[in-house]
Amino acid sequence: MNSVYKICLGICVIASLAVIIMLAMGYRSEVGLMAVTLFIALAIGIRGTPLKGLSFTVWIFAAVTMSMFYPKYFVELGGFKLSKLIVPLMQIIMFGMGTAMSIKDFIGVIKMPKGVFVGMLCQFTIMPFVGFALAKVFGFPAEIAAGVVLIGSSPCGLASNVMNYIAGSNLALAVTLTACATLAAPIMTPFMMKMLAGQMVEISFVKMMIDIIYMVIIPIGAGLMFNHYAHTQFKMSETVKHTVLVVIFFVISLIIYLTGVMNESWIQIGGMFKSMGITFIIVSIIGWLIHFFAKGNTRFLDKLMPILSMAGIAYIITIITAAGRDNLLAIGITLVFAAMLHNTLGYILGYWGSRMFGLDQRSCRTIAIEVGLQNGGLASGLALQMGKVATVGLAPAVFGPWMNISGSALANWWRAHPIKEAKTEGDQ
Repeated sequence: MNSVYKICLGICVIASLAVIIMLAMGYRSEVGLMAVTLFIALAIGIRGTPLKGLSFTVWIFAAVTMSMFYPKYFVELGGFKLSKLIVPLMQIIMFGMGTAMSIKDFIGVIKMPKGVFVGMLCQFTIMPFVGFALAKVFGFPAEIAAGVVLIGSSPCGLASNVMNYIAGSNLALAVTLTACATLAAPIMTPFMMKMLAGQMVEISFVKMMIDIIYMVIIPIGAGLMFNHYAHTQFKMSETVKHTVLVVIFFVISLIIYLTGVMNESWIQIGGMFKSMGITFIIVSIIGWLIHFFAKGNTRFLDKLMPILSMAGIAYIITIITAAGRDNLLAIGITLVFAAMLHNTLGYILGYWGSRMFGLDQRSCRTIAIEVGLQNGGLASGLALQMGKVATVGLAPAVFGPWMNISGSALANWWRAHPIKEAKTEGDQ
């Protein structure tokens, strides 16, 4: 083990003892610095152990601890409300997700139609209804209950693909499910929220749909285009063809926007298409320039985007935790317990629901992880757009760290207990 990791683990032990002693002596409010030090040291030190996959989760705990003890530093800075950064950060995360994808990820629907259908069915039925049931059973206040339904109604996130890779599951199915669930989110998430949480908080289907497109679909589309132009080796004739297609899309988008200006009901949708067209043109140009000047050597981007995504997720959770600190102190333990139940039931019902449809065990494991892990960043962004980040946004902030812990544990367990099967759907 590297000496740096050993030193950090030593600091972690010392900080842990200091926290225990300070709590025993009654210094509860002063224990913050030591607790943050504990988690930071552990996050670094654990990188030198077989548990290094949990490092990111520990960083999340460090961020949450910091925002719980020192919330004022994460609510406002020089008159600027830091919650306004949630949506831009979410767009960066989704852009990073797009750069890690390609059109081939969507072709998996043709190769694995049954697995994709079952996965999508489980994703958008099990988790929303389980979230609704738990919110009622625990008797959460209306806006916090709506947050539980919201995280259940969100699609699976990129983390589910990582967990399936670790578990040795059907990775092709996992990637395709993530792509399809994300594309379905602008319709399915507002629909489930309107149906299940409409009496808890006011839900505008159209506004939520447009918010999701801005936060998810446009950034992922931009990431796909950037990935194509920055990484792919292609001839100049292909470049011209692709550029013409992008320009045509932009012209169509502009026409829709101008039509919207003349018709009030189309203004939001038209503006969305205009933004999409402009974004795609800019991203295509930047991607092509990077490809040209880097001479095709763009591996640094593959390393940079995951780091930016993880940092973005950590900061989003920090901001939401700080904004909802008082509510979290009031119902924190109950909400954590609800998160554990929601997540666990997602794994169990996702697995056995897939078995009921006759899928092979490897695909069932894949769907279980996809169903159990939601896109907490999207739920957080939607809570902000609803103007209720301190209440509706609490469930995504609490559920996120737990999903990383349980997902890592389950993935490693399944990796240690592989399935021997002759063929899985989608295999050649």
